[in-house]
Amino acid sequence: MSEMFCFQCQQTAGGTGCVRTGVCGKQPETANLQDELIYELMRLALASEKSGLRTKEADRLLMDGLFTTLTNVNFDSAAIRRFTERVIAQRKELGGWDGTLVELWKGDTDTVSLRSTLLFGLKGMAAYAHHSLNLGREDPEVTAWFYKGLCELNRPHTVEQWLALIMEFGQVNFQCMALLDSANTSAFGDPVPTRVNTDIKKGPFIVVSGHDLEDLHQLLEQTAGKGINVYTHCEMLPAHGYPALKKYPHLAGNFGTAWQSQQKEFEDIPAPVLFTTNCLMPPRPSYADRVYTTSVVGYEGLRHISGNKQNRKDFTPLIQQSLALGGYEHDRSMSGINGGHMLTTGFAHSAVLAQAPQLIEAIQSGAVKHIFLVGGCDGAHPGRNYYTEFVKQTPMDSLVLTLACGKYRFNDLDLGEIGGLPRILDMGQCNDAYSAIRVALALAEAFGCTVNDLPLTLVLSWYEQKAVCILLTLLSLGIKNMYLGPTLPAFLSETVVKTLVDAYGLQPITAPEQDMDAILHRG
Repeated sequence: MSEMFCFQCQQTAGGTGCVRTGVCGKQPETANLQDELIYELMRLALASEKSGLRTKEADRLLMDGLFTTLTNVNFDSAAIRRFTERVIAQRKELGGWDGTLVELWKGDTDTVSLRSTLLFGLKGMAAYAHHSLNLGREDPEVTAWFYKGLCELNRPHTVEQWLALIMEFGQVNFQCMALLDSANTSAFGDPVPTRVNTDIKKGPFIVVSGHDLEDLHQLLEQTAGKGINVYTHCEMLPAHGYPALKKYPHLAGNFGTAWQSQQKEFEDIPAPVLFTTNCLMPPRPSYADRVYTTSVVGYEGLRHISGNKQNRKDFTPLIQQSLALGGYEHDRSMSGINGGHMLTTGFAHSAVLAQAPQLIEAIQSGAVKHIFLVGGCDGAHPGRNYYTEFVKQTPMDSLVLTLACGKYRFNDLDLGEIGGLPRILDMGQCNDAYSAIRVALALAEAFGCTVNDLPLTLVLSWYEQKAVCILLTLLSLGIKNMYLGPTLPAFLSETVVKTLVDAYGLQPITAPEQDMDAILHRG
């Protein structure tokens, strides 16, 4: 196959869609196999609806299948074919379904836009449900919505009906984020503020990327006492704040910055790298033999670590390779993009709300005049320096909440403190948008107002589908006047954009100075 169509990520070709090869490196064969997997997942959901039957196997296939098609997760065509065969087999077990499916990317522009928005939201929620299930947590309503959402994709709806479905989905995704928050904190404790070094010690080490804390936990268990340091990468940075993980002294720091720099930062790395989830980029020859994948992540030619039925994994190959490679001969200095060598994480909702009285007093006294939430996905788009400059321009009497990998644009900056709190508060991974929402709702309750009445502005960056589902959750909660960039999603039609702008005040970013003036009502 020589053609494809994909417009699910922010960097899609020409701002309209990848049709020859993916900007992410995805080839047409893989893209079309992922589309076919989505169709088979729809058939499975429709078969379940027709028969009135559901199985644990079908539940898991829907979650993991959707997750597999999320950007920068799986580039392995053979693995996708095998997974699709499992979906087909399960559909047959449920009695089959032989109706006609819609063509996802064809039809009325607004319909395609709204259908895509719901589908991409489902992909993002699938990632969160997957991580929750790995820790033994499941919400029946969340799981049921995967069936409902996939069935609804195949049905005609008016614009108003699509929007209602999307808002309903946003509420369910909020439940899913709460579920994952509970799963993580039950397993690893409530995060606590923690300082993390970006320099790398001499000797053997392993780098762990992605979002799955349980994978990191198992690796830390298996490397204990072996003289191997473990470093987080990208979205794994918040792991340092969890008590059950930070207790391991060989969880030594954070390697590199955000995902889009991995091809440069992993060049000739003398250590193995484990990808627990996205964002995997096509590895370069200088380090491809050191990259391992696990769970739904895959890339042809890379070694894959599978788990047993209890999701226990044997990381012996990484351990052996780490010892054989030996790491760096000397301590190696590395920094964030602004030259800083220390990062702070662990300001989840439990840590911030523990200081709620002081924060409320600071707002009432005027010591804190504004709170900015600047977070979301990072990427290679040149306009993303906007977020660095925006944060640099935030007034000294303001706080900056942040989360997800977009924080790497500024998380090594020292912006000082207010009342003992650092002005930059890292709340965690992308799913930890739940923490930010919890804090916003708590402040609104304390002041007897709505979230929209708080001195709070959300300035968001997006790249892939987990950012999409978070945006839909924020909209479903009625949060208005959010700034979104570096570009608006290609899958949003003009009609849909106008609807969101009119109803929610959603607005694209412009220039840091201009947006800051508008937010603070200056000039």
